[in-house]
Amino acid sequence: MQYGLLAFAFFAFVGISLLIALAKTIKIVPQSSVLLIERLGKFNRVAASGLNIIIPFLDSPRAVYWTNVRPGTTSIDLREQFIDLPPQTVITRDNVMVNVDSVVYWQITDPIKATYEVNDLVGSIVQLTFTGMRSVIGKLDLDHTLSSRDQINNELRLILDEATDKWGVKVTRVDIKNISPPEDVRITMEKQMTAERNRRALILQAEGDRQAAITRAEGEKQAAITRSEGLKESAILEAEGAAQARLRAANAEAQAIAQISQSIGSPEHTAQYLITARYIESLRDMTKTNNSKVIFMPVETSSMLSSIGSLKEIFAETGEVRQKQENPPNLPPRTPRELGR
Repeated sequence: MQYGLLAFAFFAFVGISLLIALAKTIKIVPQSSVLLIERLGKFNRVAASGLNIIIPFLDSPRAVYWTNVRPGTTSIDLREQFIDLPPQTVITRDNVMVNVDSVVYWQITDPIKATYEVNDLVGSIVQLTFTGMRSVIGKLDLDHTLSSRDQINNELRLILDEATDKWGVKVTRVDIKNISPPEDVRITMEKQMTAERNRRALILQAEGDRQAAITRAEGEKQAAITRSEGLKESAILEAEGAAQARLRAANAEAQAIAQISQSIGSPEHTAQYLITARYIESLRDMTKTNNSKVIFMPVETSSMLSSIGSLKEIFAETGEVRQKQENPPNLPPRTPRELGR
């Protein structure tokens, strides 16, 4: 019975030892992770993702003790990670204290350097970010700090990337989340922004009034030019119409005078007829007007009446001549002797 118990205890111990040895021999590494295998305390090789066989009690994975990482972790994550930094007090160039919080994105490119070149990788990145942030923001005043986040992000990324390169780490991005000035500074900035907005509004209003005045003046100028052009064209057309009317009236009057002269025959009688006709037209116009002023005509009435009488005789003689020309009298036939004469 005692031998049986001893044998059972022996086999149980051997089985447990085999299980422990098997557990130490077989290591399964997740994707995008690695293990650093040390043999008797010295770096031996890197165990990639998948199934890995090591020699128990001689080989062992190296554990890391980093800030915000579970103590004793042996698996090193090669994926891109981020560190959410708490707000830190930073003094600007114009001696204003602001609280700044940021996020740093980083990735391990060489796990050997990340483990053996620095004791606490994550803590070192955090402290390096704080010091770099104080250095960058300390060169800027408050206004530029609030308006130059991209510049701050780029400078911080360059500082961290250069410092962490020897640690086998690549800093891919740095983002400033919030920049919070003190309450009194914030109130002053709000007042300043309100005054600036009011100033810009007044400038824009004045600029708008100036543009409106210029536009109105241009419109009035164009309207005046257009009116002048219209009046000019109207005057030209009116003058051309009056000229054409006068030309047509002159042509008609010339034709009438020519017909009268042809009918009368004598130039002196024609002139006398025209003067008498104009005189009669003037007398007719005088009778139609309501003007009480007395108008003296340069032609005497008696001479004018005698002229009218002479014109009557002229027209009578002219009519008889025409009638004789149109209807010659019936003359007796001439004898041969008269014809020979």
